[in-house]
Amino acid sequence: MNAKQWAVIGSGMLVACLSVQPAMAGVSIGFGIAAPAPVYVAPAPVYAAPPPVVYAPPVVAAPVMVPTVGIAIGWHGGRYWDGRRWWGRQEWAAHRRW
Repeated sequence: MNAKQWAVIGSGMLVACLSVQPAMAGVSIGFGIAAPAPVYVAPAPVYAAPPPVVYAPPVVAAPVMVPTVGIAIGWHGGRYWDGRRWWGRQEWAAHRRW
């Protein structure tokens, strides 16, 4: 074998090796003879509400207003209240002996 033949064989092998990649990009067809796998259906996603961005302030009970007696001891028009009963002006004067 001379050098020219070695060059032809070497270049042929080089071309064959470089052409393998495009040849491997083909379509493969296979036949599957087996029982089908069970079908898995994913469950529906569950919606979870995100936490609120701003939290509500704590609930504070309103102050309880206690009704008070609006009558003070002393003169109210023509009558006097001594804390127990109403006195007319003349009754009070007679009671106090003025």
